[in-house]
Amino acid sequence: MHRITAAEAAAYLRECGDAYILIHRAPDGDCIGAGYSLQAVLRQLGKKARVLCADPIPQRFSFLLPEEPEEEFTPDCILSVDVADELLFGELTETYQGRIDLCIDHHISNQLYAERVLLEECAAATCEVLYQVYWEMGITFTEQITKCLYTGMATDTGCFRFANTTPETHSYTAELMRQFPDIRYDLINRAMFTVKTRQQIQAEITMLRNIEYYLDGKCVMLWATHDICSDAGVNIEDMEGLTSLSLQPEGVEVGITVRERKPGEFKISMRSARDINVSALCAKLGGGGHIRAAGCTIKGTVAEVREKLLAIVSGVLS
Repeated sequence: MHRITAAEAAAYLRECGDAYILIHRAPDGDCIGAGYSLQAVLRQLGKKARVLCADPIPQRFSFLLPEEPEEEFTPDCILSVDVADELLFGELTETYQGRIDLCIDHHISNQLYAERVLLEECAAATCEVLYQVYWEMGITFTEQITKCLYTGMATDTGCFRFANTTPETHSYTAELMRQFPDIRYDLINRAMFTVKTRQQIQAEITMLRNIEYYLDGKCVMLWATHDICSDAGVNIEDMEGLTSLSLQPEGVEVGITVRERKPGEFKISMRSARDINVSALCAKLGGGGHIRAAGCTIKGTVAEVREKLLAIVSGVLS
């Protein structure tokens, strides 16, 4: 492994052949925007490119997908974007572990697993990193590429509200908006941050009904177990995208959302309201992420999971 610059990544992408682009399981706006913008860029250069993900792309991101059909081909190189750890490939891990030629990412917890790594830990989103790479490549920005990059930067910053928002984030999105003023960025923001299905609204109500306060209210836990969802008549999938709820109560410092992926296996999303490094906390549980937004997976019973989380968090909040 060796770390490279944006210019070196641009040079590699100009010269590489046909490529598979891997994004992480449970895909979000940044990895989807990064993956499909890179696919568009490589196709613009006359290469074949395909985005691979272990999980389906959520319907609300369908406007980012290309109109051209996906091609079947044998790749010359394997790329990954917005993936800090090969285990996040999900069901694709066994096939592609140890085979990544270039990883482009912004997670401080990146495991440096690829042969070449472009890692910008201070960037708000991987799409922010790719914006720099595309300028180095001299590619022609299109509406699709612009929508992908804007969506990635907007979603990973909570519509530019989170502390990870940088001057570059504002500068890059402003330049994209100047180039393509007719794109309805307000509608992208509405789709990403405002509109919810009836099922998602019910899921939010259910999650708030199961809120738990600890450590004098400095730690909040929200639960979405199979039993809770079954009793409320909602799908566990509808609980995705609700992690920000854990930071809404006044006085909270660490918000934790716990979702049961399958019986006895829980996906943890941890958020920091101010200065707690939740990436370091999640690393103790085998995960990682950003300083103020990180995650991990814990196996056990509800009581065991709660005990493990409180043991970790109490060390920094007590």
